[in-house]
Amino acid sequence: MPFSASPHARPVGLVHFALALGGFAIGTTEFATMSLLPFFAKGLGIDEPTAGHVISAYAAGVVVGAPLLAVLGARMGRRTLLIALMGFFAVANAASAMAPSYHAMLAFRFLSGLPHGAYFGIAALVAASLVPTERRTMAVGRVMLGLTVATIIGVPFANWLGQAVGWRWGFAVVAACALITAATVFAVVEHDRPDADASPLRELSALARGQVWLTLAIGAIGFGGMFCVYTYLASTLMEVTGAGASSVPVVLAVFGVGLTVGNLVVPRFADRALMATAGGLLVWSALCLAAYTVAAQHFWAITLCVFAIGIGGALGTVLQTRLMDVAGDAQALAAALNHSAFNTANALGPLLGGMAISAGYGLTATGWVGCALAIAGLLIWAVAMLVARRTG
Repeated sequence: MPFSASPHARPVGLVHFALALGGFAIGTTEFATMSLLPFFAKGLGIDEPTAGHVISAYAAGVVVGAPLLAVLGARMGRRTLLIALMGFFAVANAASAMAPSYHAMLAFRFLSGLPHGAYFGIAALVAASLVPTERRTMAVGRVMLGLTVATIIGVPFANWLGQAVGWRWGFAVVAACALITAATVFAVVEHDRPDADASPLRELSALARGQVWLTLAIGAIGFGGMFCVYTYLASTLMEVTGAGASSVPVVLAVFGVGLTVGNLVVPRFADRALMATAGGLLVWSALCLAAYTVAAQHFWAITLCVFAIGIGGALGTVLQTRLMDVAGDAQALAAALNHSAFNTANALGPLLGGMAISAGYGLTATGWVGCALAIAGLLIWAVAMLVARRTG
């Protein structure tokens, strides 16, 4: 439901900034948890492999929460829903900061993941509703900038804070960011009335659309390559490239810069030719991931390659807009499911990469696995294009 302009409407850029703050909070907790793993493992008295289940619990929360909360919130105004999601996110992260045991931490991280997909989905719809149709992807990209900037600023800060004063503060600062987001959204996003025809059943109608499933499959498979390489990047830098541990945060930040540049530049092309841009990004990712296997031997080469791989992350923004086109009236559920798809990729990529490493192919094999996933995503993209042409 597009928002109608009013004489008292806030500047669009200010609204987009408010929505991006939530992306910053979500991106910080999602990626910083990985870097804080050794510290909360020690604090909770568990080994690191067991602590890894905490990260999986968050991803499971995203996959479950995205469709569930989008459907349950169908009759709520978007502004109200965004504030409620950020409030819940703040409470769950505050609870994570105070978790007394491993099992409590598992439960709180699962709860923290529940609002993730629904927030991004609804925020993307609000952002796109404030601009002309031909600028929708740029608007969605602005919201996603919150997440990409988190990988450059939020994650290193949370990691530093966790090391300096204790890992619990890494989660506490995310809770504070979420509360600031809720207050800012309340202040700058215009109040809207829920669509009178909205209902959970109408949202569920998205699941009957083949193009919705094809778009989600492109993300779930094609995006897996990026996560495959990112998960084992630190190990590759130290064991293959021969770089010191101190260089790892620098290269991770370069990846975040690539993500940010991608979300600033790529939407300009997507707003002119949406699916062509998606296909181009998959080809770009396949080539960059293949090059990674060779570039891993040299520090500057792998740094440049990681930057290029980060640019391919703009696929998420492009597919978010594609779902707006193919979901019909079931916009909220389809938009939220986009993030379930990417968390599926976040599970699939590292799993297949780990299998290749365990089979003896080495850390650089993650590049070939990632390339194969990008090509598989490209094949699904081709099917989606063929079906679209046949059905008009």
